[in-house]
Amino acid sequence: MSDARLFAPSAERNRGPILAVLRDTLPDSGDVLEIASGTGEHIAHFATELPELRFQPSDPDVDRRASIDAWARGLANVSPAIDLDAMSIWPMSSLAAVLCINMIHIAPWSACEGLLRNAGAVLRPGGVLLLYGPFRRDGRHTAPSNAVFDADLRSRSPAWGIRDLETVAAVADSHGLATPDIVEMPANNLSVVFRRRA
Repeated sequence: MSDARLFAPSAERNRGPILAVLRDTLPDSGDVLEIASGTGEHIAHFATELPELRFQPSDPDVDRRASIDAWARGLANVSPAIDLDAMSIWPMSSLAAVLCINMIHIAPWSACEGLLRNAGAVLRPGGVLLLYGPFRRDGRHTAPSNAVFDADLRSRSPAWGIRDLETVAAVADSHGLATPDIVEMPANNLSVVFRRRA
């Protein structure tokens, strides 16, 4: 593999639990878009384990796109990474799924809104949007460590921060996404699984 590969310690820790959720929620075939693919470690692992699905990674950062392509080298079901922003208009339709892992808390709220709006537009009926990361529930953090993490995020950028699950779900509902299924994950994270209404 190329030296362009980047590494994120959390990716190796959480890829197995996330894959288990994907196995339970994704269809057997179809096109899957990942927003903010980061290093590419996740999508390479998922594509290896779910060979009947076709994966489209994306990231607005050129170095991360190089890393994604390096990790995915040799995987026939992964397309080259594209430059795609959550808030831009996405040039695809009828997707089986959209994945977004550990992004919405390290981006402005407008990025989360764009993600939900675009997912509602490009997913086929019954298609899945999976969000993974920390969330507040009922206005409260789910663990003291998440409160510390949230304070650190907001100290780095006032536009960042752990999002309220209920607020995210309300915006998703306005874009045709049904009430989500919630899966408790390791390290006080959640997998939030929305489906596109018919």
